Amino acid sequence: MSFSDEEIAYLRSQPLTRLATVGPDGQPDVVPLAFEFDGGGFWVGGVGDAVARTRKFRNVAAGNDRVALVFDDLISLDPFAARCLRVYGRASEPVERTSALVGPGLFMRITPRISWSWNLEGEPAAGTWYPPQRTTHEATDTG
Repeated sequence: MSFSDEEIAYLRSQPLTRLATVGPDGQPDVVPLAFEFDGGGFWVGGVGDAVARTRKFRNVAAGNDRVALVFDDLISLDPFAARCLRVYGRASEPVERTSALVGPGLFMRITPRISWSWNLEGEPAAGTWYPPQRTTHEATDTG
């Protein structure tokens, strides 16, 4: 399966994601960053000589290619209304490419394996929490 039309519209509306990686010592690390969605997966990275030395790149280079992404926003506090899409996936080895956002640089492609989304329509929370929509994604290593 792939992302639904509603999930794709939500992803395209979001300027940032949070990327979680795990270091060689088992320490989780999460960082907010810009991303590109290519219709099946996500590109994260950056420009400049230092990008390859960032924790996210070092963690993946150390063999920890399992990552998580979170896309979320808070519509309202009163009444409470939040939206979210969470992705578990695998990060590729870094490649040189030109990003539509920041130009040429070093990027990893995140291939989704499982995702969950909830309340993408932005409705206020009711008596129970938002029911999640779970999707298992087929491996798509295009891009």
